[in-house]
Amino acid sequence: MADTVRKRPALRSAGAPARKAKRRYGAAPLTISRAELVVNGSDREFRELVHNLFGFSALHERIRRGHAQFIGLAGIEYTVLIAIAHLAAEGDVNVKTVADHLHLSGAFITSTTRRLLQLGLIHKTMDTVDRRRVALTVSGKGRAALEKLAPSQRTVNDVEFGCLSREEFKALNNLMRRMIECGDRAVALQNYLLIGETKPEGNGK
Repeated sequence: MADTVRKRPALRSAGAPARKAKRRYGAAPLTISRAELVVNGSDREFRELVHNLFGFSALHERIRRGHAQFIGLAGIEYTVLIAIAHLAAEGDVNVKTVADHLHLSGAFITSTTRRLLQLGLIHKTMDTVDRRRVALTVSGKGRAALEKLAPSQRTVNDVEFGCLSREEFKALNNLMRRMIECGDRAVALQNYLLIGETKPEGNGK
């Protein structure tokens, strides 16, 4: 009877399909080369970081749109409005001030402030000395909208960043400032490389 019992096939290990696929297709090329970011010859942890940043950014954008929707604005309109309100506590605010603060172009901020002006949420005042400069302030209507939003905004923001201690919050804010500086340099480099790749050939330049 023992001779009639069929032998069971050997069980494959859980990692076998992955190893087989890796042998078939080869490992993906590294997306980073700095020794500080490569772990055991792999960029897996770097990719995890990038994708986590992407995931948080997407979630934060949904929250931003929710804040904006609460007072009848688009996401960027709400962001520019509240940026003007907070920057005004530090001095005069103009298009360049807001553009630098939000890391956006002056033309984009000009377009957005034009919409906020049409809605009566901000005021524009011409500088008496330099007529090219325009001061931006939040109107009474704009402040009323931000005050209406504030209670739910505080509650949601407290939950969104509730996992951070004070020390972690300060450290993260400092890291983000430095990463934005690196990001600016990376964008400039990428634009340079793309322009170099798209130059027409044969002109000797």
